[in-house]
Amino acid sequence: MPLYDSESEVLAMDQKIKWVTNQMLANQEKTAINFLSCQEINKVRQFHKSFPEYSPTPLCQLKELAGYLGVAGVYVKDESYRFGLKAFKVLGGSFAIAKYLAQRLGKESSELDYARLASPEIRQQLGEITFTTATDGNHGRGVAWTANRLQQKSVVYMPKGSSLARLENIRAEGAEASITNLNYDDAVRLATENAKKYGWVVVQDTAWEGYEEIPTWIMQGYGTMVLEAWEQMQAAGVEKPTHVFVQAGVGSLAGAVQGFFASACKGDCPITVIVESDQADCLYTAALANDGKPRIVSGDLTTIMAGLACGEPNTIAWNVLRDYSYMFASCPDWVAAKGMRLLGNPLGKDARVISGESGAVTAGLVAELMTNPDMAEAKAKLGLNEKSKVLLFSTEGDTDPVKYRSITWNGEYSVPAR
Repeated sequence: MPLYDSESEVLAMDQKIKWVTNQMLANQEKTAINFLSCQEINKVRQFHKSFPEYSPTPLCQLKELAGYLGVAGVYVKDESYRFGLKAFKVLGGSFAIAKYLAQRLGKESSELDYARLASPEIRQQLGEITFTTATDGNHGRGVAWTANRLQQKSVVYMPKGSSLARLENIRAEGAEASITNLNYDDAVRLATENAKKYGWVVVQDTAWEGYEEIPTWIMQGYGTMVLEAWEQMQAAGVEKPTHVFVQAGVGSLAGAVQGFFASACKGDCPITVIVESDQADCLYTAALANDGKPRIVSGDLTTIMAGLACGEPNTIAWNVLRDYSYMFASCPDWVAAKGMRLLGNPLGKDARVISGESGAVTAGLVAELMTNPDMAEAKAKLGLNEKSKVLLFSTEGDTDPVKYRSITWNGEYSVPAR
């Protein structure tokens, strides 16, 4: 008898969530994470506080959802409020640009807050600089926004299939922006090649040999969000989360979150789950290989989780995730869609969280872990139970409003029948 009796059953298997526990945690020598310590991230936050738009984004305690799922708490950091840009990415790009300009001026970044960097005097000293990057939308918008604020230029390349709404948002910040016929990783290579040709500065949130300084600063920039969330949980009477679920594209955000908590909590770090799209699961693939080496996933990387459609990992982030993260999960698009609907249609008095495709996949995964019998083994491995306090990061709002409505109103990417 055949294993599958219909094509639909094979398709259903392709729609399953994959996961693997990290067998490399026993490694004796772990990569250094001091650059993501509380002390360092406090310095980063001081810079972000100098922007007039700065305020901590909300941490939503979803009590009704927690009760429904059978955990002690679900806490969602809502980045749709960040700087009016509906996404966290500006934290990394702005800090990296500030560090680069400080270095160019021979100063410490602590000497150059936003007002100083935006001053005519500093602009005259620096002259005209063009910053370039590849992006699905949110990172490029953050780079363009920062460059525009500092009276500099930006050139942004987007991979094929990118949202026209996100393209126009980037152009609205003064950037020269275009959608290429390349996947994300090749768009990064295009930006890098043109930077060499024209003397531009690459501000990319992934690292490779010879390009590690700016990606490190970007990871530190993301730390402001993590520090805020940790302090907000403590203000709510929770010393720290028991579990952290964080999404990953190249892994810069995930590495920042993991590194911060591993540093802040020392030997009692929360259990961390790294969540990717199954169409761009380079970190999951590397964890599955279990040899400590990063892996590359190629192809079109077609997924609704545009912010996670990256096949080549940030090598700095991979080292952190390899040495400290507990589990890696690879999720089909319907998991993200479920998370969007779950957060956007709250239970009882829970706050509504408008979460985009890349922002909601962790919520969808937690719901599946707690309610789907097929996920019972993963749930047990994680020790998820009535005492668990789960932290999630909704990293973007409806940055593509048309797509958001198609998923949340029209049921696009519905949960497959079990």
